[in-house]
Amino acid sequence: MPLYMDRHYIQGVTADAVAGAHLHDLAVQDKYHTQFLTYWVDESRCTVFCLVMSPDKESLQRAHDEAHGLVPNEIVEVDPSIVGAFLGRMQDPPPVNGEVQMDSAFRAIMFTDLKDSTQMTSRHGDQRALHLLHVHNALTRGALKDHNGREVKHTGDGMMASFATVIDAVDCGVAIQKAFAGHNAANPDAAMHLRIGISAGEPIEEAGDLFGRAVQLAARICAHSEPGRVLVAEVVRDGYPEGGRSFCDMGAITPKGFDDAISVYEVRWDD
Repeated sequence: MPLYMDRHYIQGVTADAVAGAHLHDLAVQDKYHTQFLTYWVDESRCTVFCLVMSPDKESLQRAHDEAHGLVPNEIVEVDPSIVGAFLGRMQDPPPVNGEVQMDSAFRAIMFTDLKDSTQMTSRHGDQRALHLLHVHNALTRGALKDHNGREVKHTGDGMMASFATVIDAVDCGVAIQKAFAGHNAANPDAAMHLRIGISAGEPIEEAGDLFGRAVQLAARICAHSEPGRVLVAEVVRDGYPEGGRSFCDMGAITPKGFDDAISVYEVRWDD
């Protein structure tokens, strides 16, 4: 049965109200051959995202309509593996001290890219190049683990990762660059340099793929970055606690596929 994610925009939404609506969904789901798996609620952004197995979009809509009348603003079919990679769960989180705390679906997305990866074999030979790629993977994945990052996919010469907070994403980007700087200092003949780009957003914004705009922007920012730098979108800079890190305004870029200019900032990590 297909898996869908829907988006509700509800002015003044509260977590308690959504919890009640979810119970009403569960009460009618069998009638419409649907299964409401879980949801994410963000009071500050007035958004709710539901994850539902359903024969089709119409059955999902009818179930919501009977349960509480909150018809989704948008419904998209999603890949279970992608949902798990980006959001970290496909069911309600386990209770903490007897209470279930539902998180927001807002995520920070990071791309890394290894400079001149295709030339590593010609410079170092097959065996040495493979070893360096393993070192690259270990350093990057170590930082992801330390900062609650989830590897969404390996791109061959980099990674895409998801974070529940922009704090974890930015701090992870800094940790990655510091790890590679340490490696390069100890191994100057086998130095590796990464570009890092970070954006953030919600699963469904207007229309398109899961986290489509945030993923595209993070990839474009990464491509715009110079090796050894961490560049972030304005939404990431604005979401990081004031005074926590130094951000340098790099001006605006108009990435391919975007109609408007995007402000970009460099995270200073080597001061």
